[in-house]
Amino acid sequence: MITAWPEKPFIYEINTWVWLNTLSRFYNHPITLENVPDEVIEALTALPIDAIWLMGVWERSPGAARSARQYIDEYRPALPDVTIDDIVGSPYAIYTYRVDEDLGGRRGLAHFRQRLQAHGLKLMLDFVPNHVALDHPWTRIHPEYFVLGTPRDIFQQSDNFFYSRDATGQTIVIAHGRDPYFPGWSDTAQVNAFSPALREAVAQTLLDIAEQCDGVRCDMAMLMLNEVFARTWEGYVGAPPATDFWLEIIPRIKEQHPHFLFMAEVYWDMEHRLQQQGFDLTYDKRLYDNLQDNNVRGIRAHLRAEIEFQKHLVRFIENHDEERAMATLGLKRGMISAILICTLPGGTLLHDGQLTGRRVKLPVQLGRQPFEPEHQELQAFYQKLLRETRAAIYHEGEWSLLNVTPAEDDNGTHKNLIAYGWRHNGEVRLIVLNFNDGASHGLVDVTAWLDGVANDWRLHDVLSGDVYQHTNDESQARLYVNLDGFAAHLFRLEQ
Repeated sequence: MITAWPEKPFIYEINTWVWLNTLSRFYNHPITLENVPDEVIEALTALPIDAIWLMGVWERSPGAARSARQYIDEYRPALPDVTIDDIVGSPYAIYTYRVDEDLGGRRGLAHFRQRLQAHGLKLMLDFVPNHVALDHPWTRIHPEYFVLGTPRDIFQQSDNFFYSRDATGQTIVIAHGRDPYFPGWSDTAQVNAFSPALREAVAQTLLDIAEQCDGVRCDMAMLMLNEVFARTWEGYVGAPPATDFWLEIIPRIKEQHPHFLFMAEVYWDMEHRLQQQGFDLTYDKRLYDNLQDNNVRGIRAHLRAEIEFQKHLVRFIENHDEERAMATLGLKRGMISAILICTLPGGTLLHDGQLTGRRVKLPVQLGRQPFEPEHQELQAFYQKLLRETRAAIYHEGEWSLLNVTPAEDDNGTHKNLIAYGWRHNGEVRLIVLNFNDGASHGLVDVTAWLDGVANDWRLHDVLSGDVYQHTNDESQARLYVNLDGFAAHLFRLEQ
């Protein structure tokens, strides 16, 4: 029986092809989803997470792979000893929504899912709504599913259109998949979000996917909104339908699979719009950008958003599209950023290699990754942090952003501090983070937040093990905090 997702899910992304390749090299024999060793499954299920996102299980375009191999030298910065065989093509130029036989096929995926389910873990896969591979069978059999052009478009916009042939052998012109701000992706064909026939085909595809997993991450989901699609393809598609794409698609899937989760990759501040259209989780790119920029003011302002909005955001500091956190944030900034994304309301997305300190952002066209030593200190940190986040308080409790004021009239370092708290059934957590490379101190206003809690209590720092005594009376209405550069307190109150 398929059960509901937790309110605050922790999702662990794995680049499937690369992961299986790494396992095959380690065990010195081919590993697919059918025969992942028991100890590997045990290591995955030992992580305090709720779901595995297997990125890139569908059949990749042979044409896209051949095209990518022409640019082998571009992959050498990430994989210096790259070979032609390492270039397997983009997982987002999908040839068919069948699990690639090289990865274990549909049967292998089903077996892998059963093993996850036995340990209470869910499985998430990809869905790419905006485009398919340029050699996808639909381009021959169902050209009506696509944005079509003319030979003049090939001449005037060669980056955005390509020649193809339908099932009768007739030459047609199809648009490349794109967003409105960049040229087309050369290995893709743009589907027509306004086409009723395409929408029906998408619904049937997703219903089949929903038989194989517990949720999907929808690539560039905002591109299918009526307003965005109409602007991107003005002059090539007709008037928008009365109903937006997702408002038509998501209810059809949920009707048969009520616990199936939709997670949107979304940008351009359209997160709330997609939540309203039925997405259970939406990428929190604004928080990611603020963390990359170390914009404390921006982080604080973002965390003032309505709590119901925040509960449907998924927080991250890296994924397959972004640079590795260890490379962009470093160890200390990466740690406090991880504390933030793991202890805020909403989901948390973790990326394979993030917990061990990988630095190389691997192009998605590659099927092999370079060797990188594991960072033992970072691993130990994540193990402790993720164990803490299993506590019910983070999943069922009440969250609030707390005010921080100066500890001294002439000291403004309190502006570097972010503080918030959780309450649930008499339990309390207080989290304070210093987003500055130097020491910062300030007064955290905890009086109202601790209303009803006994006056005398101890603060036990879950991460460091340090214990502090505090009296919650009028003379100490605020908690004094003094943190070193890029340091944090994750306090559990003990009365």
